[in-house]
Amino acid sequence: MAPDEEDSGTRMADLLGRQRSAFLHDGPPGLALRKARLARLRAAVLAHREALKDAVSADFGNRSRHETDIMELACVVQAIDYLSSHLRRFMKRERRHVHFFYRAARAYVEYQPLGVVGVMAPWNYPISLTLVPLATALAAGNRAMLKPSELTPRTSAALRRMLAEAFPEEEVAVVLGGPEVGAAFSALPFDHLLFTGSTQVGRKVMRAASDNLVPVTLELGGKSPAIVARGHASGRTLHGIVYGKLSNAGQTCVAPDYALVHEDDLEAFIARYAATVQRFYPQGPGSPDYTSIVSDRHRARLQGLVEDARRRGARVIEVGECPIGVAGRERTLVPTLVVNAGDDAPLMQEEIFGPILPVRTYRGIDEAIAYVNARPRPLALYYFGAEDGDCARLLARTTSGNVGINNTLMHVAQDDLPFGGVGPSGMGAYHGIEGFRAMSHARGVFVQGRWNFPGLLHAPFGRLADLAAALTLGKTKAPSP
Repeated sequence: MAPDEEDSGTRMADLLGRQRSAFLHDGPPGLALRKARLARLRAAVLAHREALKDAVSADFGNRSRHETDIMELACVVQAIDYLSSHLRRFMKRERRHVHFFYRAARAYVEYQPLGVVGVMAPWNYPISLTLVPLATALAAGNRAMLKPSELTPRTSAALRRMLAEAFPEEEVAVVLGGPEVGAAFSALPFDHLLFTGSTQVGRKVMRAASDNLVPVTLELGGKSPAIVARGHASGRTLHGIVYGKLSNAGQTCVAPDYALVHEDDLEAFIARYAATVQRFYPQGPGSPDYTSIVSDRHRARLQGLVEDARRRGARVIEVGECPIGVAGRERTLVPTLVVNAGDDAPLMQEEIFGPILPVRTYRGIDEAIAYVNARPRPLALYYFGAEDGDCARLLARTTSGNVGINNTLMHVAQDDLPFGGVGPSGMGAYHGIEGFRAMSHARGVFVQGRWNFPGLLHAPFGRLADLAAALTLGKTKAPSP
């Protein structure tokens, strides 16, 4: 079929049936085959590197090629290399304890492939958020069906072409289409379904998957705070916040969504933020390394959030000017600070997903903790300051997905850390051994020895049973045998 056609429900069901039949026919793949599939994926990414960068930039209007290299392609290759290097250990049987009564026997857990994994990927990082879950599914010994976003159609089509060259559809298949195709995809009886996207859509995906009792991993989002300790509105702090906020023009699920700054440091924070933005992008928002907003609709939404906050009395500070009349840059949005917007403003209630940073002030760490805890649990939490009592108190009294201390975004690049949210920001995790296990079935196996204590307990149970019960249930005095 043509790469720009939508896939029908019938075709998707047929693909799932073919993949499941192939899985059952071939059986669980061994270590060598899994590593070979990962190697194929790695080679395909490197062979199509330039085409993928071109497609992403065309979809966004302008997307920094450096960002695509570092934050997408390098992340994929790094994840593949990590999985391949650790796969033997991940696949190894895990010995478990056997109670004294059941010796001599042994128990272990083996991690089996589930079968066919579905992956629904978003538009903001359309390469890495499609291919890292795919690599994890392949490492766990599964087949996979992928549904990339319709909002980045060129990238989705490029991924389909690339993967069709590297894998038969019985191993890896890509389906294309809009929301209707996505809804039908989420209702298929996969063995596991991973969705990355908004909380609103994540609820729909989970409802659809529940009809077939499909287990889900949901990577959602939310309003991730960056808390700046008193006296730490420094150049190092602002470098980390600007990097996290303006990479991909803020269209990142773990971007700092708002900053909590001590009231004594507000003006220093504002001045250093503006200076740091100018160092990052000397040509201003017209820099080739400054990414555009993905769609007119999304840009209009972001502008509306800022204007609404301005009408409510918030202080709005724009850093630089948008390029005018530059082809492909029509959707560029200037980096913007919004100071002390009210809690009732939509800007402070919705995940922003753009280059807009609300800044609120606080007086003490307990006030900052209370502010975070009064809101849904975020996908990421960032703290800038010394690793002292305030930092420890923040970590102990808040719950979030992952945490970055004196950095932003970097936790996602740590392949040995699980990545996932909690509550409205997600369910389950992938990356690391947690990702491998999320896409595997942990099957417990108990192997009987030549004898054990229960084997001696034949009916009528008699005094041996009384002895076993006494020892297990804790009578003060066991009966004599």
